[in-house]
Formats: sequence, C-alpha cells, structure tokens
Amino acid sequence: MSDQFSVSLSFDVDTVSLWMGGKDRTAFSRGEFGVIGTRRILKLLERRSAKATFFVPGLTSSTYPDLVEDIVAGGHEIGHHGNHHESPARLSREQELEVLQDATSILHSLTGEKPVGWRSPGWYVSEHTFDLLVQEGFSYDSSLMGHDVRPYWCRTGDQWEKGVGVSWGTEVDLVELPIAWHLDDFPWFEYIPPKGGNLTPASAVLETWLGDLDWAREHEPGGLLTYTMHPQVIGRGHRMLMFEALFDEIGKREDVKFVTLQEASDRWRSEQTGN
Repeated sequence: MSDQFSVSLSFDVDTVSLWMGGKDRTAFSRGEFGVIGTRRILKLLERRSAKATFFVPGLTSSTYPDLVEDIVAGGHEIGHHGNHHESPARLSREQELEVLQDATSILHSLTGEKPVGWRSPGWYVSEHTFDLLVQEGFSYDSSLMGHDVRPYWCRTGDQWEKGVGVSWGTEVDLVELPIAWHLDDFPWFEYIPPKGGNLTPASAVLETWLGDLDWAREHEPGGLLTYTMHPQVIGRGHRMLMFEALFDEIGKREDVKFVTLQEASDRWRSEQTGN
C-alpha cells in the first residue's frame, strides 16, 4: 500500500429533487440555484485541473440534461444518487430496485455509461440496498461512516437489538468509501425554516476540513478523505472562496493527490484482490 494520501471531491447535484415535498416556490428556487453552483464548480475544477465525482439523481439528469453533459465533458465521474432523492429506508425491496434501475437508465442514456458508484440520498441505507447494488453491478458505495479514511467491504445481514446484542453479516463485493457529516457542507451552512439550521462562517469549515486531512496524513498514510458538497450550498460566493482556499492549502501538501471515487475504489479493490 502506498503512503500517497488521496482526497476525493464529491458533489451531490440534488437541484430541485431536494425541494419537491411542498408547494413553496422559494424553497424550490434553492434547487434551481444548484445549476448555477454546479457551473461555477466546473469552472473552478477546470482552472485547477482537478477531477471530481458528481452524484446525480435521475430527476436532476432528466430536468437538466445539458448540465450532465457538461459534467461529463469536463472528464468527471457521474455517480448514482437515487431518482427523486428518495430514502431507500422508506421503500420496499421492489420499489428500491425500481428506483435504482430507472435512474440508471436515465444516466446511461445521457452519458453512454452505467454508473459504478452509488450514494444514498440522505445517507439512508436499507437492509436490501447492498444486495441490490451488487445485483445491479455497482462497484462501490459512499454512504457509510464505519471509518473516516479507510475503504472497506460492505456487509449484508448485520443484525442488532437493544438488550440482545449484535451479529455481523457477510462481506459482499462492494467497496465502501466512507463519509462523515462534518465533512459535508450542508449541516454547516444551510438554514431551513421553520426548523432553522446553521450559517457557520466558512473559515471554521475550512479549519475543520483541513484539520481532518492533516491528522489523517500523519496517522493514516495512504488513506482517502472524501469531502461531500452540494452545488446549491458550496456554490455561494464566500463559500466558493473557501473552496478555492481549500484547493490552495491541499496543493501545499505534496503527499496529497486528488482522485475520483471510482479511481479510489479501483485502487483499493486492486490492492485487496491483487487484480
């Protein structure tokens, strides 16, 4: 295993799919801004010669096909992010399979390729999810938090019950590329009335994100740190300045390179299997 540390920039391009639960036009317009934010991100990635992974719901793809084409034209990876940003935990096995297949069909028709990576909307994973992902030919998932910088094999059949205990399931042919809430821009930055939320200064987020990176570089060499961003969130002006500063700071760390999640998955899988 190489000591080269990797960083993946991942973007959940939810756009309007996140705001379709009501009739509030103002809330819906926040999703529309996701298109503006995505184009700003694509320009920045082009200037910095960096490749990223964009998880795109089927609804976003069919509503904004030109946006998907622009992501692909930039050489970036397209991942699966549900169809209408629905939670798998609220679906039957049959419904979950239908969502997987419908969104895959949309992405395939626009990009010419089937996605190999999946990220759950809202990071909810059902008892059926990993079996279905393996069945449908996916290579990796990026929805769990069992580590912070080390990929691992997903499992099916885990059981736990309070007062009884835990029984572990079986590893399956699906790589987990873990994530974390504090490495996601949404909890830091978004205000959703009437519930409220956070409008954290971007400098505090930059300090946290770089702090995790520097700790991992020292204590977990060869690892992978995944940042999760939403174009409708990170695409605002002062946050884009923070994003540029993140690029600058990572660039000063010569032992760190940017990779797509597909590249990270392929590398780790090869290390485990020798293929």
